[in-house]
Amino acid sequence: MPIDAEKATSAPPVLTDVRWDEHDVRLYHLALGAGVPETDPRELRYTYEGHERGLRVLPTFGVVAGGTGGVGFQVFDLPGVDIDLADVLHGGQEITVHRPLPAAGRATATTRAAAVYDKGKAAVIVQESTLVGEDGEPLITQRNQVFVHGAGGFGGDRGPSGRLPAPDRAPDLVTEIPTLRQQALLYRLTGDRNPLHADPATARRAGHDRPVLHGLCTFGMAVKAVTDRLLDGDADAVAACRTRFAGVFFPGETLRLRVWETPDGFRLTATAADREDAPVLTDARITA
Repeated sequence: MPIDAEKATSAPPVLTDVRWDEHDVRLYHLALGAGVPETDPRELRYTYEGHERGLRVLPTFGVVAGGTGGVGFQVFDLPGVDIDLADVLHGGQEITVHRPLPAAGRATATTRAAAVYDKGKAAVIVQESTLVGEDGEPLITQRNQVFVHGAGGFGGDRGPSGRLPAPDRAPDLVTEIPTLRQQALLYRLTGDRNPLHADPATARRAGHDRPVLHGLCTFGMAVKAVTDRLLDGDADAVAACRTRFAGVFFPGETLRLRVWETPDGFRLTATAADREDAPVLTDARITA
């Protein structure tokens, strides 16, 4: 059996030492497309350490802090989990911010399998990872849903649906975000070396005509856009964010973001404007 749900969820947490500095933060923001135009003070706050108000840090950076390609993605190291990378899909992401991330720091990521759900033909491993600062206090907690094709059918709980539909009205904001043809190659430098995002042959084996952009990159772009346009660029105002990765997005395409203001923050969806609004991000929310 590729996944022993009881063994995985009862295993002790995996501890990972995480370090980052301003270079890592600037690189991450540039990989999201920050810095355009290059003289705009609103962009320099993400990319220039000499900005008068200091270097800002988007909370989504916490997921890749330390250059691991995704803090908490120790799914292959967990007891009771014997799966192939080719069968794995990142299905969703949640981040809870306990306090703003500093531009440089050291922390410990404490990661565990919070749940394993049986979706029939697939299993979903819910990993929970808390980034704890040197003072012993948490910075962020993130939960990612990892879909494992062919690993379901073991008679376990199907788990919650997690659906969060957009309001049934016109969005309060519609904005389009262009991307670079080489954006996936840039984002790989944050630590996610999955060849699906760089190697054409690997992409073709996965059913795509060329490499795809990382889901966490499109999510970071969406969080940045909402922060810039609706939170006056205050990255520290984001208290939580979540999304479901609904479809692929290719570097060089334009991401169309629709945002609704709600009492609990913002609901949003993202689509590929170049492909008749094919879904990219759904069931998304930013709490401020």
